[in-house]
Amino acid sequence: MTNIFDELQWRGAVAQSTDETALREAFAEGVVTVYCGFDPTAPSLHFGNFVQLVALRRMQRAGHRVICLVGGSTGLIGDPKPTSERVLRTKEATAANVTRIKDLVRPFLDFDGTDPACAHPAILVDNLDWTAPMSALDFLRDIGKHFRVNQMIRKEAVAARLESQEGISYTEFSYQLLQALDYLELHRTHGCVLQIGGSDQWGNITAGVDLVHRVEGATVHAMTSPLLTDSAGVKFGKSEGNAIWLSADMTSPYAFYQYFLNIEDASVVALLKVFTDRSREEIAALEEAVAGEPFRRLAQKTLAADMTTLVHGAAATAAVQAASEALFGKGDLRTLDAATLRDATAELPGGEVSEGMPLAEALVAVGLVDSRNAARRVIGEGGISINGAKVSEAEATLTGDDFLQESVVVVRRGRRSLAAGRRAPGTLPSDL
Repeated sequence: MTNIFDELQWRGAVAQSTDETALREAFAEGVVTVYCGFDPTAPSLHFGNFVQLVALRRMQRAGHRVICLVGGSTGLIGDPKPTSERVLRTKEATAANVTRIKDLVRPFLDFDGTDPACAHPAILVDNLDWTAPMSALDFLRDIGKHFRVNQMIRKEAVAARLESQEGISYTEFSYQLLQALDYLELHRTHGCVLQIGGSDQWGNITAGVDLVHRVEGATVHAMTSPLLTDSAGVKFGKSEGNAIWLSADMTSPYAFYQYFLNIEDASVVALLKVFTDRSREEIAALEEAVAGEPFRRLAQKTLAADMTTLVHGAAATAAVQAASEALFGKGDLRTLDAATLRDATAELPGGEVSEGMPLAEALVAVGLVDSRNAARRVIGEGGISINGAKVSEAEATLTGDDFLQESVVVVRRGRRSLAAGRRAPGTLPSDL
């Protein structure tokens, strides 16, 4: 059995732990039961959550027992933000998010015991199952009595809110009690002795550690990972407006792949360590490639392919790689299926065009030139291609064959300027 603590530490996935020596010994001595919770405050998990999913996956493959908790009750409350009160979601919306997130996490862990790489099936739980039956009086008597308000207000987000004019509601203030209750319940029912999470969850997690010790007299552990930030130092997360979602209907596989393909050199090696299964030797070689041949972007291509395959599957990776090659290389755009073509062109600038429209007018419509005269000049100079094929006739018009999947024309000016001419509504061939 691998001592996974050392592996996680090398991969940069450990920020804090309650007792590093004791935790490393626990991993070395036998099976550790570990859990991580995910609140359904959105219909999907995002890139930041994926750090914990990958950590659970590594622990399960190292022979340990993992529990994935989806917060049907904590999601109704919301972990306090340091700036403002959360908008409470309806019970129906929260339940729908719980269902989506349960479906989302299943491919990442072995829940049915069929993966030979995993010695113990993962467990999927919803904390609403044990919170909903508990009365308010029981909660206050059995759980609340073990907490001291003077300690609770030291939590960073709570302290910030108390200093603000808005203050903090009792609802959000009680969140850490609910999360602590989860640890107590999972310790009692499954022998859980470790909770993991992002470093911003340290206060909530250690509240659970203290509760288990007070109620059961047992010593349990906590471990957090560093929060991932972008190049500007901004946290990756759905509240920051820059989230990369794991659900394909919220961030397409193509957009997901392109995001990691465009990661800056300074961050790519750290992300390879955190997210991929690449060995130390492989990552060292990729780090050398970043330093010696950064223009090849070999590390970024590896990260993008590995991440997309893990989240969306090998077939999706192959499709988005073909789309990327068709758009920016020498691939054939006409081989792309409708969904991949839609995703690949969704982020391109452009405008509405129609069959029979003069190409010069179409270039203006998609924003590649400022005027028809400029368009004719660029066409005459051989600087325009339609769907990868050069066009030299200044008076050319768009035909039905130019519309890929009957929906979009990909126009290129020079080597780097791309735009999408999207078929105007009501101009399908049958409507003309």
